[in-house]
This record gives sequence, structure tokens and C-alpha cells, in this order.
Amino acid sequence: MGTDTARQALRLLIVDDQPLIRRGMAMMLASEADIDVVGQAADGLEAIDMALATRPDVVVMDLQMPRASGVVATREITSRLPATHIVVLTTYDDDELVFEAIRAGAHAYLLKDASEAEVLETIWSVHRGDSRLSPAIARKVMEQFRVFSAGVPSDEAGRAPTAPAHAPPPEEPLNDKELRILELISQGKSNKQIAATVFLAEGTVKNYVSRIMDKLHAGSRVELALRAAAHRK
Repeated sequence: MGTDTARQALRLLIVDDQPLIRRGMAMMLASEADIDVVGQAADGLEAIDMALATRPDVVVMDLQMPRASGVVATREITSRLPATHIVVLTTYDDDELVFEAIRAGAHAYLLKDASEAEVLETIWSVHRGDSRLSPAIARKVMEQFRVFSAGVPSDEAGRAPTAPAHAPPPEEPLNDKELRILELISQGKSNKQIAATVFLAEGTVKNYVSRIMDKLHAGSRVELALRAAAHRK
């Protein structure tokens, strides 16, 4: 249960093609007094339709599903419902899937061995505008960050880098404050932590993050952290 009993219930959509997992997740999360499970979808197309009909705050999204994948559904939902945040919850930690989901607009990426507490905290975290990665996924992201920083070229099969290292240059250069905030984002800092570090209100930091994302053509905070290295080159 959330600590702030006065806050409005979070509207949640659960997407998974395995009925037992989908229903079990729904039962677990619906037991939280401040979470309202507004729907359950069994594939990507159903997820898109249900999201447009219910306009959830957060979608817990599987990736490998029939008809349309979680990546396709994530891309469509985030483009049509920008206020809806996506938490990927999957058994797959394949590098390409990770970065496809991030590029599609996912705000968090967890593996299905995550604890109930971790899932709940991640759902509320992305609802507040932050991003979360499971430790295993975070290591992959940081390895890509290292690759970009070192300027390692792609191999013959084109496997590295898989994340968007060559984004379009910003139409307007980042100022000193934006560069500092971008560096803190790349360190995984939340808006609250950034605000304390640079002595700004948390709302002001959110505005800075939005402007930086626009300038660097990033679709999510996680993607923005990856773009930071490319921007510094």
C-alpha cells in the first residue's frame, strides 16, 4: 500500500499473454488500496485498444506476445497517450529487446524475478516521472554507455552499439545548467536527487529534463541517459 493515503488511485493496465501471470499480477496489484487495475490485455493489439479506452497512468507490459509485441504496443501507446508510462516486465534480457523497448518509450525495464516490493516501487516511481532498471538491465545500459563513451565501432554484424548513439544533433545547444542536469541523469539520479544537488525546485528540474529530452530527441529518461555519452563526443 502507498504511504500517502490522500493521493488519487493510480490507474493500471496489465499486459501479458500468459493468463496465470496476468491474473496473478492483477490480483496482487489490485489488493493495493491506492491502485486501480482498469484492465488486462493478452497481446499487443488488445493492449493498445484497452489503453486508448481506459487511459491508464501506468501499463505493466510484457514483450513477447502474439499479434503485436510489447515493443510495438509501447511505441503506439506512448505516442498516442504521452501521459501514460510503461513498465516493461519480462523474462527476456536480450540486449536488442532492452534497447528496442527503451527506444519505444518504456520508462522502466524489470525482469519477472523482481520482488513484489520492487514492482510496486517501480510503478509508483515511473508515475512520478522517474525511470527504473533492474540491476541486470542497468549493467547492460551502463555497458552501452561505456561503449559509446569509448567510441567503439560496430562489429561486422552491426551488433554494437544497439542503442541510439547517433541521434540527430540538438537544434539548440544545451546550456551549462542543462549539461549539468544531463550528467546527473546519466548517473541515474532522480529528479528529487538532482534538485538537491543543483539547488533547484523539483518542478524546475522536471521542466529542465523535458527541455533536454526535446533538444536531444530522446523518447524517455533511460534513452536520455544513453544519449548523454553521444552528446559529449
